[in-house]
Amino acid sequence: MPEFCSVEREGPLTIVTIERPDVMNSLHPPAQAELAQVFDEFVADPDQWVAIITGAGDRAFSAGNDLKYQASGGKMYSPASGFAGLGSRFDNPKPIIAAVNGIAMGGGFEVALACDLIIASENAIFALPEPRVGLAALGGGIHRLPREIGMKQAMGMLLTGRRVPAEEGRQLGFVNEVVPVGEALNAAKAWAGQILECAPLSVRGSKEAAMQGMSAPSLEEAIKGKYDQISAMYGSADFVEGPLAFSEKRAPNWKGE
Repeated sequence: MPEFCSVEREGPLTIVTIERPDVMNSLHPPAQAELAQVFDEFVADPDQWVAIITGAGDRAFSAGNDLKYQASGGKMYSPASGFAGLGSRFDNPKPIIAAVNGIAMGGGFEVALACDLIIASENAIFALPEPRVGLAALGGGIHRLPREIGMKQAMGMLLTGRRVPAEEGRQLGFVNEVVPVGEALNAAKAWAGQILECAPLSVRGSKEAAMQGMSAPSLEEAIKGKYDQISAMYGSADFVEGPLAFSEKRAPNWKGE
């Protein structure tokens, strides 16, 4: 059983909670290693289709690196899959939702940016404050943020390290929904429920094509690209089940295969 996080499964939904509220859910290497294993298992499990990551309590999603652990002499490093096992995980076609309840700073914000959706409570605060302490947001934030909200708006955060509240994050475009304090996880579950109404392979194909298409040299090449999950969708039983269920005026019975 993991020590620094908890994992619950509700049908095809995996819910991962960072369990270090005493240090604002900041992460040291042992916690990161646990999260990397948890998400390895999520990606590999054919019965798990969507994941949510959140932090214990209402004060913090994650404050990023555990600087107290570092200051005490602890060696700092991240797993091969990146900060919290998500920052450099580029082989996962399954959706992951960040339910941000409170502070998401530094690596914590980078974890949220590595997710596909961000649902934030009204008290959520986002920042990449690394330049204020002589560092840089090298866990993915420098590169993800401009791609998600545009270069000028991203530079406004990256070059100042300023704190952005939840509603401004929604206006900038990196937050999908702002909800009352204490409701981030429930709202994330509602979004997950909508995703789970769709065919799993269609969802994965859509994510893969959108993400890989971003790096195509042109729109034409993105549209004409070949995507493994799209090919899997075409060859799946669900590709037949969807139109059949529609014609029979019933809910589809997705198999994910």
